[in-house]
Amino acid sequence: MQRSAAGLHASATIDAGIPGLLARLKDLLPITTPPRMAATPSDKRSSQPGRGSVALVGAGPGDPELLTVRAVRLISCADALVYDHLVAADILEITRPEAERIYVGKEAGNHTLPQDEINRLLVSLAREGKRVVRLKGGDPFVFGRGGEELEELVEAGIDFEVVPGITAACGVAAYSGIPLTHRDHAQSVVFATGHFKDGSTQLDWSALARPRQTVVIYMGVGALPGICGELIGHGLSPLTPAALVQDGTTRTQRSLTSTLVDLPEAAKAAGISPPALLIVGEVVTLRERLDWFERKVEAQI
Repeated sequence: MQRSAAGLHASATIDAGIPGLLARLKDLLPITTPPRMAATPSDKRSSQPGRGSVALVGAGPGDPELLTVRAVRLISCADALVYDHLVAADILEITRPEAERIYVGKEAGNHTLPQDEINRLLVSLAREGKRVVRLKGGDPFVFGRGGEELEELVEAGIDFEVVPGITAACGVAAYSGIPLTHRDHAQSVVFATGHFKDGSTQLDWSALARPRQTVVIYMGVGALPGICGELIGHGLSPLTPAALVQDGTTRTQRSLTSTLVDLPEAAKAAGISPPALLIVGEVVTLRERLDWFERKVEAQI
């Protein structure tokens, strides 16, 4: 565990001056700190004055400007910030100088702190009377282990609140010009994870291979050949359009479009690596016309 900003994912946005913008936003918010999070109806909760609390906050998919106002307010008032790998550096700059920053990031095969220890850390900090912000990339309730952390807080009688963030599927799809639904192409969208707790990828492949839907798979780069093979094996055409988007919503974003059958080799040749999101479905064909972000970045280079 590192109690510093070391190992932080580099901030990258298309426009300059993000720290100043966030600082101005913070100045526009009420000067008084927000009240302690309201206790949830649990017999184990304590109403002792000065008792700490935890805010589980979504940081969005990468671009700091996609933070919610509520997130900015809580981060700027936190006594302790417990943050993940994919949190932009600019976001950390809105914390108070005296706030404790604790990095607990996870990368493929490299966990700074096991999940059980993160859970206990949140409880410990709150019991010290601190306002704790647990800052997660994307949305904390979409493949963010937010539910596991809240279960621990409930057991310990810690007050908490949840601030949603823009999940990667929505943010990355928007920044790559791929609408997740479209009347001509997809009437439903499914989110799935390519990484299970036990390391397997045992998904409901028949459900994922249904026609006229969009499938978005998080954390699937390492298992890409198997994922594409399963989708084809359960009924999707090998020529189904598919895209991988790396470093979504940041200035280093790059998108690769192909077909299910060719995507694994194309990704290998292009050197696509995590963090990357897999999008499968006919909506991917719209990217060529609807791409705006990467074109904007290229125009500024």
